[in-house]
Amino acid sequence: MSSAAPRTTDQDHLWSVDEHLEDILATVRPLEPIELQLLDAQGCVLVDDVTVPVSLPPFDNSSMDGYAVRVADVAGASEEFPAVLEVVGDVAAGQAELVQVGPGQAARIMTGAPLPPGAETVVPVEWTDGGLGEGPVAGMRARSLAPEGATGHVHVYRPAEARAHVRAKGSDVKAGDRALEAGTVLGPPQIALLAAIGRGTVRVRPRPRVVVMSTGSELVQPDEELRSGQIYDSNSFALTAAARDAGAIAYRVGAVADDAEILRSTIEDQLVRADLMVTTGGVSVGAYDVVKEALESVGDEDEAGSGIEFRKLAMQPGKPQGFGSIGPDHTPLLALPGNPVSSYVSFELFVRPAIRTLMGLEDVHRPRTTATLTADKALTSPKGRRQFLRATYAEGAVSPVGGAGSHLVAALAHADALIVVPEDAESVEPGAEVEVVLLG
Repeated sequence: MSSAAPRTTDQDHLWSVDEHLEDILATVRPLEPIELQLLDAQGCVLVDDVTVPVSLPPFDNSSMDGYAVRVADVAGASEEFPAVLEVVGDVAAGQAELVQVGPGQAARIMTGAPLPPGAETVVPVEWTDGGLGEGPVAGMRARSLAPEGATGHVHVYRPAEARAHVRAKGSDVKAGDRALEAGTVLGPPQIALLAAIGRGTVRVRPRPRVVVMSTGSELVQPDEELRSGQIYDSNSFALTAAARDAGAIAYRVGAVADDAEILRSTIEDQLVRADLMVTTGGVSVGAYDVVKEALESVGDEDEAGSGIEFRKLAMQPGKPQGFGSIGPDHTPLLALPGNPVSSYVSFELFVRPAIRTLMGLEDVHRPRTTATLTADKALTSPKGRRQFLRATYAEGAVSPVGGAGSHLVAALAHADALIVVPEDAESVEPGAEVEVVLLG
């Protein structure tokens, strides 16, 4: 699941965003493949190429309710001079024994039924009298065919080209074709294809299980009464939803008080169901020692390679970060800041790529583009920090939303992009081209 613990250095070192992300992705490894039933595999990543064992459709079949006929027998047919054909039987979907269609004959055929031997095309029932001998208008109104087993004749009022209204064998995919490539995320259409070619199970990398936990004695659950100095816990909800959006099976743990023993015990209890753990809060000055003490004592601390390192990053928001692995299984853990915007931006930059790596995907990052900055005034940014500003993006233009404060949740709710201001820029003028991370 994970390799050695992150490299360490002195506490005053300022890490770049790229260095921190590089260490995370070097630590996290894709989950081992498993065989799953099709519906259980939804959202998982395919491990192997899937080859089509049988052509789709597996036989020539009709795309219409109508009559299977020979082309020559309906050539020149018109309302004034219809072709009159003997009806020799019915062909239904799923039928194994098929009637033979000879010269001057027709077989009633249902949508999806195999084209019977001797037949070359299908005439829709609307082009006939429906075998009822009442003319073309009555035939067009009679959407259902004549009763099963009925015999007699059918009047055909229009000619049909060869293989008209016939779905050819293998016209969808042919036996031996590659149906799906390894690395494909299995959604409803892919699962439909697997079922259509007869695959009941498939080998995939499972969706990673992510446990999200907020820390802070000031946090209260929604619907509870707020007392003086308390705030509602939004981070755990936001990050759990974000983890699910990234493709994980995410579990939310209620806010844990700033108590090292309680936090340690809670994390140890959650390790059994975690491929990745995410905490938010307690990584900056203040609760720093409590969280550090708790994380350093989780699980088997004597296990080689375990340990969490706390860092300062050259970014805004999200300067304080922690990551490493904990417990006997070296479960990866990312410790994010507690401010709502800081935690969410940190998730997008660091946790989401980790989840996508666990899934076995090659492209683990949000898409990026360049856009023209639309703003009333220049954007300012602290020198030496890479700043990520919430924004809205549309048609090559991007506009900042809200201020730079890390607590502004309302502005975050309206953003679908992040403007990236590089470390060497202290201001960006309106009309300038900027890098944009697309969140939608």
